[in-house]
Amino acid sequence: MTQILIIEDEERIASFVSKGLEAAGYATLTAGTAREGFDAAIVAEPDLVILDLGLPDEDGMQLLERLRGSGVTVPVIILTARRSLDDTVAGLEGGADDYMAKPFGFDELLARVRLRLRTDEAGTSTVIEIGPLSLDLHGHRMLVDGKEVDLSAREFALAETLMRHPRQALTREQLLSQVWGYDFDPGSNVVDVYVRYLRAKIGAARIQTVRGVGYRLVPEASGNDA
Repeated sequence: MTQILIIEDEERIASFVSKGLEAAGYATLTAGTAREGFDAAIVAEPDLVILDLGLPDEDGMQLLERLRGSGVTVPVIILTARRSLDDTVAGLEGGADDYMAKPFGFDELLARVRLRLRTDEAGTSTVIEIGPLSLDLHGHRMLVDGKEVDLSAREFALAETLMRHPRQALTREQLLSQVWGYDFDPGSNVVDVYVRYLRAKIGAARIQTVRGVGYRLVPEASGNDA
């Protein structure tokens, strides 16, 4: 299901937009600060972002710059109380795909969401290739050094998450959120268990332990890492 991230600190507006989008058939994720929004955009990899500029911990334009600099290329619609022409131009030139001023009509926002998603579909790849690793998202197949390996649904989701962020350390909490979709008991070792399963199938050295943080994928790594 198409997922939309709403970065908005006003809970009433975030709830209104979220409920409307869900009624239209989309999944939604909300964040009330720039920090939460950045983490959600990196880990959850939504299909589209709706971004408020007046966030409590960082200006939305700075957040947009950080997202683009981190490789987040999905469409971004700015939804803000800033209505001037200069603000609109700055937003569009700063990396946004669309700009809407508050107050707004939900029907117009929905139309713009649908337009941006349609425009973005043509560039969406269904195969992730990182070095000798290849993941076919539609065919649910993984190749390692040219040979197919059999993965369970959860192993496949874990491999996808790691491959979308090669050489980046991901925390156990980030992996839980992306792969399992909800928070387990903090004492749960489910991530470690599935990392062990995946290592056995793609090569132990390709998933490195980052002590005190979590794990990262290093496709060309040599040696062993427990």
